[in-house]
Amino acid sequence: QVQLVESGGGSVQAGGSLRLSCAVFGYTGSVYCMGWFRQAPGKEREGVAAMDTGGGHKYYTDSVKGRFTISQDYAENTLYLQMNGLKPEDTAMYYCAARYGYCQLPPRESGFNYWGQGTQVTVSS
Repeated sequence: QVQLVESGGGSVQAGGSLRLSCAVFGYTGSVYCMGWFRQAPGKEREGVAAMDTGGGHKYYTDSVKGRFTISQDYAENTLYLQMNGLKPEDTAMYYCAARYGYCQLPPRESGFNYWGQGTQVTVSS
């Protein structure tokens, strides 16, 4: 059974940085897509960033391009989301997600089989 455990959320002022981590347990596939989603109160869950095994394809939603970076440490089975230049509109619950096979872009919530519990990011102005 695949388990995803996020950490690294918190509260920062606008312009600050955070790094989210997602530890992956129990994954047995050789090709997979990992992604970060976020959901603000009253809004739909949106795909923020995604990448295939080996980092061959990376996706970022327009609002985070140039500010967020998705990466993986394969030795540690951990996915990261480095978030710089944070804005109040980045405030949301952030979720790590995984699916077998290559990413289908843009990433959609329905395309992922496994989800973490979420970590809250709050950016104050």
